[in-house]
Amino acid sequence: MKKLLFLLFFFPFFSNSQLNIDFEKYVLPNGLQVILHRDTSVPLISTNIWYHVGSAREKPGKTGFAHLFEHLMYEGSENVPDGRYDEIVDGSGGLNNGSTGNDRTNYWTIIPKNYLEPVLWLESDRMGFLLGAITQERLDIQRAVVKNERRQIYENQPYGMAYKMILEAIYPPDFPYHWMTIGSQEDLDSASLEDVKEFFRNYYGPNNASLCIGGDINIVEIKQLIEKYFSDIPAGPEVSKQKPFEYKLDQTKYLLLEDRVELPRLYMFWISVPEFSKDDAALNLLGEILSNGKNSRLYRSLVYEKQIAQEVYAFQQGMELSGLFGIVVTGKAEQSLKELETEVRKELTSLINNGLQDKELQRFKNIIKANFIYRLQQIGGFGSKTDQLNYYNVFLGDPGKFNFDLERHQKVSKKEIQNVAKKYLFDANAVILSVVPEGKTYLKAGE
Repeated sequence: MKKLLFLLFFFPFFSNSQLNIDFEKYVLPNGLQVILHRDTSVPLISTNIWYHVGSAREKPGKTGFAHLFEHLMYEGSENVPDGRYDEIVDGSGGLNNGSTGNDRTNYWTIIPKNYLEPVLWLESDRMGFLLGAITQERLDIQRAVVKNERRQIYENQPYGMAYKMILEAIYPPDFPYHWMTIGSQEDLDSASLEDVKEFFRNYYGPNNASLCIGGDINIVEIKQLIEKYFSDIPAGPEVSKQKPFEYKLDQTKYLLLEDRVELPRLYMFWISVPEFSKDDAALNLLGEILSNGKNSRLYRSLVYEKQIAQEVYAFQQGMELSGLFGIVVTGKAEQSLKELETEVRKELTSLINNGLQDKELQRFKNIIKANFIYRLQQIGGFGSKTDQLNYYNVFLGDPGKFNFDLERHQKVSKKEIQNVAKKYLFDANAVILSVVPEGKTYLKAGE
């Protein structure tokens, strides 16, 4: 009986029927894009707002501003005292969070439906009336918080500075993916109050934002509330669209980091393609085939059969302006990373020369599809329906790209997997970082 129920539950996910997620999109005169999605399955509402700004809008010497604003946006605005945002949302029994990436910043709540109006007031006040509340004291407090976060998450974490070294080696200094989203300690220290305010004025206007509200909503009433709280906020400066960056490494770079770690770790990174561009879906599938689960190529070979690695990850990181493909392998104690690199390249060669079986490719297509649909069971939060609607709207200009996103992965052929593995990994230069325990440089990859 359990097996039958399992099959019945999964059947809709793997049928050929398309997802049907109804929404309405319109734009206010000030440029704010609004997306409404009605889901009455539970008496909850999620607000989800994306600003099309991340660390890619920063400049050398002035990094970390986008992430700093993720903190400042929760510290009160002109009409909202310190701590009031969390007090209202938490007091409702709701949830709220935010995140900053290379290309966007987002904020969301999940609240009981009767708390929608106060939450919309909070969102509108920090969109339209934040600057007057950013004092030197508040900036200094949040600057210190972010600097401490950087120390905790990166500087004092095992392997924590690896990604910084990779980004700095793979992208030139003037390219906006050269630095980490959290910025540098030096840039955070030197940021003036006027620097920070200018960044907000340039990028946090309603014309650079997308507001999605989903859940148990009344469409007519919610439009009236959006008009009431957002329509009078003036548009900010026009934000020009950034263009994808075409760049190739002229040689393979080997880097070394001695760290306070027990196990050596190998990082292999190649420049790939931006998100949603040609080959992005094939590279996503390649990452799954190489490392997702015990039946994946690298896991089976390095962890299970040869037992020279503890774990392995492979992934395509498509971004708006560029992309990276990464393979990260944690070796056993005293494991040579040069040997791990050799074994990784052997598996890539085998895949390129011998291809895949139909069942192998279909299994990983099913995994991608299942994970995609599981996320859509949630009305709010990271990866939820409201989050996906905003994601497609910001990067593709159409909130309803669910089926396009699924189908581009389902259409990838075995030959395309071989081609992208050869083009972007086997035939291309890479940045290869060895992170080894202090004093054990003999474990490094390279010559």
